[in-house]
Amino acid sequence: MTFMEFTGCALIAFGPALTMFSMSIAHNPIFIIIMISAAFFWLLSLLLSSLLWTIVIPLKETLVFGVVFSVLFQELFRYLFYRLLKKAEMGLKKVSEVGSGHSEYSTQWSSLSYVSGFGFGIMSGVFSMINVLADSTGPGTVGLFGDSRYFFITSAFHTLAFVLLHTFWGIIFFHSLDSKNYLRLMIVPVSHLVVTLLTFLNQHQIYTGSLIPCYIILFVMAYLALRISQENNRTCGTV
Repeated sequence: MTFMEFTGCALIAFGPALTMFSMSIAHNPIFIIIMISAAFFWLLSLLLSSLLWTIVIPLKETLVFGVVFSVLFQELFRYLFYRLLKKAEMGLKKVSEVGSGHSEYSTQWSSLSYVSGFGFGIMSGVFSMINVLADSTGPGTVGLFGDSRYFFITSAFHTLAFVLLHTFWGIIFFHSLDSKNYLRLMIVPVSHLVVTLLTFLNQHQIYTGSLIPCYIILFVMAYLALRISQENNRTCGTV
């Protein structure tokens, strides 16, 4: 039973991400490098958050402050990664053309923003879900000692949402900086903070109260990212 629960939660959390990776990233070595680099930048943001949480004693008393700073650091490092990619854009373009037969798809900026967002998302998902998956293997049964039997599956759906949200946030964030649309840019950190704070409802087992608004925001971000991708395709030509 525990193995089935582990498998089901793992596939819910990472199944779509695995499909996205195999269909749109795995074929391109440049994309893989960018994804790993983005994941490393997310790790750096986590390290900085951990250092702040350790040094500033009051943060240990109130978890919400640590979470707020963690979100801010993630968005800061998303911006730093954007600046890094901008500086390396011409070099990446030349390497891509040599390695992929002058494929336009390999050099599109929207593709780089997608891959970088995916890197942030997959690393965020791994860190948020790995301990939960380890606990789901047993021993014991979900629901003992008054715990909710919906905890593991809710965590899996939250992880899936964050992986996809980071991917969409990457597209929106990069394009907003390029177009200097700072109003739309602010949507990313604000929605990131809102979705993160919603997870505090899980402490009180109010899972529908956290999941439903989270997925509403996910669909809105998906729509914005789709619109941006369509705009980029009209500008750069159809891939």
